Amino acid sequence: MQHIPLTMSLCMLLAAAQIHAASTVTIYNQNFGVVRDQLRLDLKNGINDVLVTDITAHLEPDSVILRDPAGKRNLQILEQNYRADPVSQGLLLSIYEGKEIPFLQGTNVITGKIIRSGYVPHQSGMQRYGHDYRTRQMAYASPQAGGGQPIIEVDGLLRFSLPGLPLFPPLTDDPPVKPTLQWRMETDKPGPLNAEINYVLKPTLHWLLETDQPGPLNAEIAYVTGGMGWEADYNILAPEEGDLLEIVGWVTMDNQTGKTFQDAQVKLMAGDVNKIQPQDQDRMRREAMAAQVGSGMRPTVSQKDFDEYHLYTLNRTVTLRDRETKQVEFLRAAEVRSERLFVYDGALIDWNSYRGHSPENIRQDRAFGTLCNPKVWVMREFQNSETNNLGIPLPEGRVRFYRRDSDGLMEFTGENTIDHTPRNEIVRVYTGNAFDLIGSRKRTDYRIDTSQDWCDESFEISVRNRKQKEAVEIRVVEQLYRWVNWEIVEQSHPYVKIDSQTIEFRVQLAPDAEELITYKAHYTW
Repeated sequence: MQHIPLTMSLCMLLAAAQIHAASTVTIYNQNFGVVRDQLRLDLKNGINDVLVTDITAHLEPDSVILRDPAGKRNLQILEQNYRADPVSQGLLLSIYEGKEIPFLQGTNVITGKIIRSGYVPHQSGMQRYGHDYRTRQMAYASPQAGGGQPIIEVDGLLRFSLPGLPLFPPLTDDPPVKPTLQWRMETDKPGPLNAEINYVLKPTLHWLLETDQPGPLNAEIAYVTGGMGWEADYNILAPEEGDLLEIVGWVTMDNQTGKTFQDAQVKLMAGDVNKIQPQDQDRMRREAMAAQVGSGMRPTVSQKDFDEYHLYTLNRTVTLRDRETKQVEFLRAAEVRSERLFVYDGALIDWNSYRGHSPENIRQDRAFGTLCNPKVWVMREFQNSETNNLGIPLPEGRVRFYRRDSDGLMEFTGENTIDHTPRNEIVRVYTGNAFDLIGSRKRTDYRIDTSQDWCDESFEISVRNRKQKEAVEIRVVEQLYRWVNWEIVEQSHPYVKIDSQTIEFRVQLAPDAEELITYKAHYTW
C-alpha cells in the first residue's frame, strides 16, 4: 500500500505561484464577479506542488481556469485544494471559546475566559441582503450576528470587549479545534506519529500541477468569485421652475471578497445574467473578455454592447480594497427634457386576497374593485435618447429627485428605482403622492346576467385640484378587470385605450377646480 504523508509544511512545496500583474475584474450586479490574474510559475518536469495565495475568500473552486495565454504549453491540474478561512485573531478566539487564555494588559498579563469570540467568518460578511450594500452593512451590527462583539470573563465579571492583547499558544500545539474532525485512518507503518495541523495565513489554492515543458511561465488564472457586486445610483436635479433636468449617475462597487485588488482594470456587466445560486450543486461558469481601450481624453466610464448585455469599463485603474465600497461617476447630463405627470388610479385592490380566484369568481363578486384610493401619484418621465442629451443604456438602480428652492438650495422630492433601460426608451418613475391633488371613485351601478353571459358596471370618478395658482392635467387610469371582452357604452369624457384592459381619461383642471368623470362598461363572455 502506498504511504500517504500526513504532514506538509510550506517549505516543502516545490513551486509557489505569485500574482504580480494588475488584475482585471468584471463585476456583475448579482453579487459575483470574474477575476483574471497573471501567475508567474517556475515549473519542473512532471508533477509540481503549487500554492496560489493571492485569491479571494469566496472563489468558486470549480470555476478555476488555468492556461498559458500564448497557447504554447499544456497545463493540467491533477488535484486542487481550496482553503478559505485563514488564521486571524477572531478565528483563534473562536477556537478557544470556553477556554482561558492570557491577555497582555499594558505590562501585566491577566487571564480571561472566552465566553463568546464574536468571530464572524468572511462568508457571512459577503452576503448581500436584498442586493443592497447599505442593508448588509446594518446587518453586521445586528443582534443575531452579535455585532462581532466578544464576551470575556475576567475575575467573575463579563466584559463586552477584549481586556487586552490575546496571547495564543503556538499553532503547532493541539488547540481545542472546533468543529471536531474524526478520522478513520490507515497506514503501512504502525507506531507513534507527530501529525501537524496546518493553518493558512491567506485563502489558498494548492495544486498538483503537471506540464509538458519545464521553466518559467507567465500563466493566466481566471475564476468566478462571490462577495462582489455593483449598483447604479442616479441623482436628478430640477430647477426652481421648469422641467429641464440635470442627471448625475454614480456606480457603487462593493468588494466583500477577502482580497484587495490593487490598480485593477474594472468592468461592470449590466443585465439579467442567469447565475445559479451557490447552494445549488451545479455552478455557471462564465468568463468576461477584456476590452481594449484607446488613449486620449475619455469619460470616466465607457460602454459597449457585450453578448445580450452591456459592459461598462472604467477608463482608469482603481484600487478595490477588501470590505470597501467605492463610488465612480459614470454619467453627467444637463438640459434633459422631462415631463411631470399626475396619475390617478382610483381602484384599491389587494390582489393577494384574490389569489386563486377564477375570472368567474371575480365577475360575480359585487364588492370587487369598490374600495377607493384617494392619492394622486406624481410621476417623472423623460426620453433616454441622444437628442435629449442621454442615449446610453441605463443600468438598473436607485433614482433620487431634487428640486432647487428659491434660496438656491436643493430639496429632496422623492426616490424610486428603475430597471435596465435601453437607449431611446422612456424612463417613467413614481416619486410620491401629490399634496394638493385629490381623487375619489365610487361604483354607481352593477348588473350581471349569468344566463346571458353579460355584466354592466358604472363608475363615477372625481378629481380635484386644490392648487391656488397652477393648472394641471390628471391622467385618470381605469382597469377593465371584470373580463377581457368589454365595451364602453357610456362616457362623459373621451378616453385613450392603453392596452387590452386599461383606459385613460386625460382631464385638464384649472386652479381650485373639480371634474367629474362617469362611464359604463359592458362585459360579455
